[in-house]
Amino acid sequence: MTLGVTAEQDELRDSVRRFVTDRAPLPRVRELMETEDGLDRAVWDQASSQLGLVGLAIPEEYGGAGFTFSEQAIVLEELGAGLYGGPYLASAVLAATALLASADQGAQRDLLPAIASGETIATLAFTEDDGSWDPAKIRMTAAKAGDGWRLDGHKSFVLDGGSAGLILVLAVADGGLSLFAVNAEAPGLTRTALPTMDQTRKLARLDLDGVPGRLIGETGDGAAVIDRVLDVAAIALAAEQLGGAQRSLDLTVEYTKVRHQFGRPIGSFQGLKHRMADLLMEVESLRSAVNYAAAAVAAGSDEVPIVASLVKAYASETYFHVAAESIQMHGGIGFTWEHDAHLYFKRAKSSELFLGDASYHRERLAQRIGL
Repeated sequence: MTLGVTAEQDELRDSVRRFVTDRAPLPRVRELMETEDGLDRAVWDQASSQLGLVGLAIPEEYGGAGFTFSEQAIVLEELGAGLYGGPYLASAVLAATALLASADQGAQRDLLPAIASGETIATLAFTEDDGSWDPAKIRMTAAKAGDGWRLDGHKSFVLDGGSAGLILVLAVADGGLSLFAVNAEAPGLTRTALPTMDQTRKLARLDLDGVPGRLIGETGDGAAVIDRVLDVAAIALAAEQLGGAQRSLDLTVEYTKVRHQFGRPIGSFQGLKHRMADLLMEVESLRSAVNYAAAAVAAGSDEVPIVASLVKAYASETYFHVAAESIQMHGGIGFTWEHDAHLYFKRAKSSELFLGDASYHRERLAQRIGL
């Protein structure tokens, strides 16, 4: 595995950071929080067609740029730092990885180019009302109907489920977990926006009543596909969490330099110095873990199932701790709606729960290594 950072990767980071700062600053994030889908289509189109961020890690044969997951992790880190609320994680990671993990080359040729270009926003519908990320708890069913399939049931907490044009749905068919592609305009599909604590993330409930779906691969293939998706997505989300944790720490350091008490900056007080030094150590440790995990995915390493749960558990705890400490060290203003500290705190909490919290991933890891 290659763990170093190349000059091209540094340039990629700089360009994405400038893009987020210029086109999706936090005041714009606040505006989009008030909308139903949270999507600025012009920004999404620019990120997709001009910068090529959505198709960055999709192979060239399917319309992507053919870069590795290491480059995609850099993009995710910068998007997380800016609290970008668009469907990048849903479309470029969850949906694209699900298609690439399948053995259905026909579906890959048909669906991936539009995802890579940003023309199609896609997502993965996995969890149901209990919010469990355990594939064994999926109850949605699919039945053969002529030459196709019909899906019945519901999905909850679907990331960007309200704005997606293509929905990849996990359902039980012929006794095995299977993956289906569903058009968002299909008859029998009802989408309902869900209230969320983190308003920068848009979630939806999907009710499917005899909705036609296209089988991806063969029946029973869904278990292997979702295992791969959850591993890659956990590392992708950890990269986002790293970006958020770093930016939250940066905001805190900047504030303690300008906030004066007793005639001196509060950042000069030994108690705050020690707390910020501890947070820096946690963030830098997380950075090393994310870089290693991303390199493992890029190299196709057998370690991915192990490092995915490790890095997601650590990222969840680190981001939440940094965001909580940030509010404390900002004092009274950190608790106000006007300050951005609470946005990072809410994103930290929602990211902790999404794809499974630290306890879930430690249990998953223990099962995988036979403990």
